[in-house]
Amino acid sequence: MNGSTLQKTAADCADELPGAQLEHPFGPDWEVYKVRGKVFMLMTEVPGRPVVILKADPGEAHALREQYSHITPGYHMNKKHWITLEGGEDVDKKLVEELVTDSYRLVVAHLPKAEQPVDPHTYGTATRAAP
Repeated sequence: MNGSTLQKTAADCADELPGAQLEHPFGPDWEVYKVRGKVFMLMTEVPGRPVVILKADPGEAHALREQYSHITPGYHMNKKHWITLEGGEDVDKKLVEELVTDSYRLVVAHLPKAEQPVDPHTYGTATRAAP
C-alpha cells in the first residue's frame, strides 16, 4: 500500500468511528482526528512521505515495530505510546483499520464513562473474529 492510499484508508476508517471528528489545529498540513476532544490519529507528511500517527498500547507498539519495518516510534509524539505508520508492501487495509480502531478504543477507554461513545472493551472486536 502506498502512502496516499494508506492515509485515505486510515481517514475512511476514522470517519466511520462514532464521535470522531477531523480538525486542523496545527494548520492545513496536519489532519488531526479526535474523539470527545482527545487525539487518536494524526496524518501529515514527513519529508515527502505520507504518514499516519496512532496511539498504541506500549507492549503492542514495541511488538508492531519489531514485526513491521514500516512502523516506527511516534513522530513528534511520546515514543512509548504512539506509533508512526508509513506505506509499504507489508501494510494492508486490514492492518490499517485495526490500528486505527485500536488507537480510537485506547483513547475512548480513558474518557469518563458518560462521555464514551462506545464500549471500548467490545467495540470493533466482532470484526476481528472473522477470517
